[in-house]
Amino acid sequence: MAEKVARAGVRKEGGYLYFVDKQGDVSRARMARGGRKKGKQKTEKVAKVGVRKERGYLYFVDKSGDVSRAKMARGRR
Repeated sequence: MAEKVARAGVRKEGGYLYFVDKQGDVSRARMARGGRKKGKQKTEKVAKVGVRKERGYLYFVDKSGDVSRAKMARGRR
């Protein structure tokens, strides 16, 4: 299903959401839990990867800490 795009080797820590930001780098934000204020969370860069994103694909950080992508399912009826 998914194909590996770049090796980042990020070690994931509990309580954080890891994602590929607009610049194509791996960033993380603290996950909202009960009782904490909601709103825009402060993010921090974890790894500088510089992935060029293509339309129609979903980019994510996989279990091994690398950047992968999967084709988005669009237009099914």
